[in-house]
Amino acid sequence: MSTIALPDLPAALLTIDMQQGIQRVNLPRNNPEAEQHIATLQKHWRNLDWPLVHIRHISRQAGSVFAPGQSGALFQPALEPLANEYVLEKNVTDAFCHSALERWLHVRGIKQLVIVGVASENSVEATARSASNLGFKTVVVNDACYTFDKTDFAGNQRSADAVHNMAMANLRDEYAEVVSYARLLERFAVQA
Repeated sequence: MSTIALPDLPAALLTIDMQQGIQRVNLPRNNPEAEQHIATLQKHWRNLDWPLVHIRHISRQAGSVFAPGQSGALFQPALEPLANEYVLEKNVTDAFCHSALERWLHVRGIKQLVIVGVASENSVEATARSASNLGFKTVVVNDACYTFDKTDFAGNQRSADAVHNMAMANLRDEYAEVVSYARLLERFAVQA
């Protein structure tokens, strides 16, 4: 996967599932500064007047914290979209599936995507895979994503770091360029 120079072309920042309900997950997680990194990246995008896409999961299950009408479905206050920013609702892990996201990006001539959010091995990975398969140059910001401890298929407990690192390994080189928050800021010639 070739390295892209983000300041040369507008890239859309896709912020995935940063809703209040995700804050209620009572499991150990990784990347405790992810929300702060996401907020800073959103600020940079706004300063550049580049497109921001705020993706939220709206569950089809009535008891879910992400069900319509539940406070868990609302965006976290520090990461609220502005009135002129695109908000996309999804019902599955992949933000491209059954949504207008691909068309919205094509209509605006957007060919590069930067993905942040939660969960690393879930909606982040699914969306990044589809983005790449659809021909978008895709970047995932490693430490602006996070996940939680998880039991693997064989019944082994895996730490959030292990789950996250495998998701990033799954994406790296084949589907996306995986970069750190600091590395992305270097591309903007901004001090971290």
